Amino acid sequence: MSWAGGSFGEVARCVLAPNAGPMTLDGTNTWILSDPDTGRSLVIDPGPPDEQHLAAVAEAAGDVQAVLLTHHHLDHSEAARGFAERVGCGVRALDPAYRLGDEGLGEGDVVAVGSGGVEVHVIATPGHTSDSLSFVLPAQRAVLTGDTVLGRGTTVVAHPDGKLGAYLDSLDRLHALAEVHEVDQVWPGHGPVIDDALAALDHYIAHRHERLEQVEAAVAQLRAGGLADAVTLPRQVVEIVYADVDPVLWGAAELSVRAQLDYLREVSGRDG
Repeated sequence: MSWAGGSFGEVARCVLAPNAGPMTLDGTNTWILSDPDTGRSLVIDPGPPDEQHLAAVAEAAGDVQAVLLTHHHLDHSEAARGFAERVGCGVRALDPAYRLGDEGLGEGDVVAVGSGGVEVHVIATPGHTSDSLSFVLPAQRAVLTGDTVLGRGTTVVAHPDGKLGAYLDSLDRLHALAEVHEVDQVWPGHGPVIDDALAALDHYIAHRHERLEQVEAAVAQLRAGGLADAVTLPRQVVEIVYADVDPVLWGAAELSVRAQLDYLREVSGRDG
């Protein structure tokens, strides 16, 4: 399934950054939320410092009131400061290191532009990273998830900054919003828009629990064979659980396995 961005409803447009790869899928989705009456906008995750991409974002965004970041990973944040300086606005992020200006961003904040056509409600969704945020647009019944939920495939819990327990809680929180139809669509940080948010979150939650069971079984297998060396255990688990995954992705898989092993230690109280 190819993805090239585009317009969604009256307020949203996705400009796809030219940084496609195994971890970024088709590239980073830079989201522009524009008030149709005033032309004022918010830019979410400007992405990498590619001049052609940033020029396209600036042209599409018009009067930018603020740049918002879903999290600090460079494929989302690297161009944020330079782009904000270019268009004359601030950068709002949970992590102070990524802000430009005095305003931060966090749980419970509401960011609105124009005459009310664009209203963003910020919810904390840590797990992929400790500073991951999602942005709910009540009028559109959509949520921008950054890397917490992707448009295709599943995401990495980026150990040690990312924590699986927090990630599972964040998925449950998004699932609760989808259950009551406060959000119907997911506008992700990579990959295509998801029209059925509830089904996607059902899949994500089931997948995480299935992976946990697989990791637990792999650890038991390695221990039974006397092979569970503490230093090499994460890679050994990857080689069992992710045997059908392209080895180019094993580095990312190992981050998730480390997060899963930490989580299993936390919930079971045993050493690993």
